[in-house]
Amino acid sequence: MAFIQLIEFSTSQPGEVQRLGEQWRADTEGARTVRRTFTCLDREQPNRFIVVAVFDSYESAMENSNLEETEDLAEELAKLADGPPVFRNLDVMMEYLD
Repeated sequence: MAFIQLIEFSTSQPGEVQRLGEQWRADTEGARTVRRTFTCLDREQPNRFIVVAVFDSYESAMENSNLEETEDLAEELAKLADGPPVFRNLDVMMEYLD
């Protein structure tokens, strides 16, 4: 079953967040299990970001989470965030490709 993780956080340093994300992608080439990622900016709250990470399964998400590079990324993002992130762990029940 497909799995989606939402990560919501606020930061006043969006450029640094983008740089870290790009570095993580380079560092995890061939090892990461995420299939698709969206980094979204909230129009109503300009410093709020939501990352949508799509995985084949919960298990593949946990494999990705356990990568050393992912742990390092989370640690660095926590330093940039204005508070703790909010995580939503979602099992996909239905999917439509229109």
